[in-house]
Amino acid sequence: MQQVIREEGASLLRYYPANGSSDLRNTISRYAAGYQTVFPPEELLITDGALQALYIALSSVCTAGDVIAVESPCVFSVLEIIRVLHLKVIEIPADTQSGFDVDFFRKACEKNTIKAVLVTPNFHNPTGILLSDEKKKGLLRIIQHEGIALIENDIYGDLSFTNKRPLPVKAFDESGLVMTYSSYSKTLAPGIRLGWLSAGRFMERAEQIRFSLGSSVSPVYQETVNRLLKTNSYDRHLRHFRMQLAKNAHLTVRLLSENFPKDTTLLTPSGGYNLWVRMPDQINMESFYRQCNKIGVRFTPGYTFSFSGIFSNYFRIVFSDNYTTQRIEALRLAGQLAG
Repeated sequence: MQQVIREEGASLLRYYPANGSSDLRNTISRYAAGYQTVFPPEELLITDGALQALYIALSSVCTAGDVIAVESPCVFSVLEIIRVLHLKVIEIPADTQSGFDVDFFRKACEKNTIKAVLVTPNFHNPTGILLSDEKKKGLLRIIQHEGIALIENDIYGDLSFTNKRPLPVKAFDESGLVMTYSSYSKTLAPGIRLGWLSAGRFMERAEQIRFSLGSSVSPVYQETVNRLLKTNSYDRHLRHFRMQLAKNAHLTVRLLSENFPKDTTLLTPSGGYNLWVRMPDQINMESFYRQCNKIGVRFTPGYTFSFSGIFSNYFRIVFSDNYTTQRIEALRLAGQLAG
């Protein structure tokens, strides 16, 4: 970033287009072509992070009172945007074996007028599930038949623990009904508030909404990400980061399996950096969280991942940060507190 500032100088102080640098949009489009996905540059918007991209996508196809379908569990920041937009929700189960329940969604479409469906097909937050290509295509067939917009979060797509990057639903779409959004805050640094939205057939409305939200994303961030993508520095970083995440995931699973009650269930993820854990029913979770906070261990309670407050005996643990000896011992102690 410092190199970008030195080389670009005063040019970074000028206004950039509200929809983002054309050079960056072209670069993102070319990068996606590397994993067999077409994001036309003219259908891309550069946004102030992933949540702004989601806000624009939902606002492009919905108005207050409309019904949307969301995967359940669903990350709480997404639920908050839905609440702000005054949308009605049908929760679609996303089980820990195969992910989003396509058959449940099909039946929901038969009984309701659904305007959009929100999914995270690649390393879902919080379960870590990777939706199969077969299910992605099945989901696509439903939304094309019903004329429903599909809004997919692909923020974890670059974080596969293998060398094979999973395809987004957009890779199979020829209808323009799929809107895909992502961000670099999970892959580069939390402070880089730069995301993007591929708006498909909804681009005209999405562009109007993006313009109404004010100035463009920081030129420093745009030029930095553009350079990282162009020079393969991003790919080099990802190779190292993915290996570290895989090690962290393996260690987290081992620590929980060895130290938490025997009826604790979890699924080893193949990408992303979230682990979804179900505790035995008899555990008093509120007491457990209070005790964990005292020793510096913080889990995200499962009930925050649903409007209905279910998943009360689940929690999410994030393993993006490397483990220290102190953190390992604290997690072991947390398991003893649960037992």
